[in-house]
Amino acid sequence: MLSFNVAATAAIVPSVAKDFALSQFLAGKIVWLYMLPYGLAALIYGPLVRLIDAKKIELFCLFFFSLANLLAGLSGSIYMLFACRLMMGIFGASVIPLALILIARHIEPDKRGRLIGIFFSATFIASLLGLLLSAVIPWRMIYIIPAILGFITWGIVYFYLPSFKTDVSKFQLSYIAAFKDKAVLFIFLYIFLVSFIYHGIQQWLGVYFSTQYSFTQFVISMLITLTSLSGIFGEVIGGRLADKLGRIKTIDIGLILMLIIVLGLIARTNLFVLALLMIAWGFGWTLNHAGLSTALTDLPDKFLNEAASLNSSVRFLSGGIGAAAGGALMQRSFNFGFIVFAIGLIALLFLSREIIISK
Repeated sequence: MLSFNVAATAAIVPSVAKDFALSQFLAGKIVWLYMLPYGLAALIYGPLVRLIDAKKIELFCLFFFSLANLLAGLSGSIYMLFACRLMMGIFGASVIPLALILIARHIEPDKRGRLIGIFFSATFIASLLGLLLSAVIPWRMIYIIPAILGFITWGIVYFYLPSFKTDVSKFQLSYIAAFKDKAVLFIFLYIFLVSFIYHGIQQWLGVYFSTQYSFTQFVISMLITLTSLSGIFGEVIGGRLADKLGRIKTIDIGLILMLIIVLGLIARTNLFVLALLMIAWGFGWTLNHAGLSTALTDLPDKFLNEAASLNSSVRFLSGGIGAAAGGALMQRSFNFGFIVFAIGLIALLFLSREIIISK
């Protein structure tokens, strides 16, 4: 539900622009108009599950998330679609914080990476399905399908999801206290930077393939699909590596792979090489993502709820800002944008050990 159209939205930007007779860069706002409200709304859900049964929160959010998808699929203008994407971000932001809280509270440290990998691998499977379908169905169905499934899922959740009343205590916001802890501050600084760079590139790949290579919607969707396909395995392998090799090594391996791919995109190449680059890009990102997500569960328990919310919030806020900044850079020149982000990855590689080791 949550991830079905996240990646597909970047792939369908050219089709949305054509349907509404707009520039692709204007239509591309549907990407970050989801990410920014998602990032802000995520801040409330971790602390909120201390006060309200998480099942009730999910029922409420699932209903309005599904409604927003339905309205998006029926949009008569780009501005209605913008508003629906904003709603999706607000109500979709509840899922990941809750999942991380449950894993951190109920799973032993040396087994968390494996389960986090499985969890995020499932989100990549959903993204993959959305991307595959985006190549062969009208773009509106990318939102109508999860809307229909969402209303069905609401009934399943209502009748079968267990209550989380035993986890309820009192509402408390501890973000200021959390950021006074160097372990929290440094890891979220790293998350902000790497997410900014990743989304600054990822969310414009569809436009890049369309304008620089004149690929069809089918080819564009298939190329971006490869990032999700490799991500399925990257999350699982990354989670296991985080348990076996350690969090830092897993994080660095993923970052190095991302850097190599960005440098590869600067050179004009053929479709086969681009396909290989997309596979490696998705794998590198998810190795880094799994390592970082596992490291979050090692933070002090008193900051667990805040850290779980901050993970989604920081990733999507920085991702939304990165997508907007990436658009500005790519409008000037795609190679210029890739070079700027490559420099950022190099700097982050040198900083990563100091930032993460501060845990």
